Amino acid sequence: MTSVEIVRVGPDEWETFRDVRLASLAEAPGAFGASYDDWVHAPESRWRSRLTDVPFTVVAMSDGRGVGVVSGAQADGHVELISMWVAPDDRGTGLAGRLIDAVAEWASSGGHDTYLMVRDDNARALAAYEKAGFVDLGIPDGWPADAPLERRMRRARA
Repeated sequence: MTSVEIVRVGPDEWETFRDVRLASLAEAPGAFGASYDDWVHAPESRWRSRLTDVPFTVVAMSDGRGVGVVSGAQADGHVELISMWVAPDDRGTGLAGRLIDAVAEWASSGGHDTYLMVRDDNARALAAYEKAGFVDLGIPDGWPADAPLERRMRRARA
């Protein structure tokens, strides 16, 4: 197996982020709030804005291509882990844990806990988050009856 490097990206690396983000949206369309169609024709300015508005994004690079991505967004006194994805061929390798840890460590360095939302039917993701130290807080009260169920999870700062 080739080595995988975790690289923090910002607005100047928008093309690297774009490529892995579009791959994630195409491969796992039900896992995200956004869709491939929402982003496939987005101009450079929109990609750069995403990487400015969300202050922490890392991409897992292997042989010059993105095989994983995750972001950390600042929220009311905590960090929200968002946009997590690992390419199918790289699942089960520990890469998910490395990406999760990158966000949680960034959050902890700012004195924050890390939270996330994950689809209730995504057993693999739930297991990865629990293995990485997240506690399942359940489905939030008042969850819309017509929306796919999502669980709230929390990892306390180190």
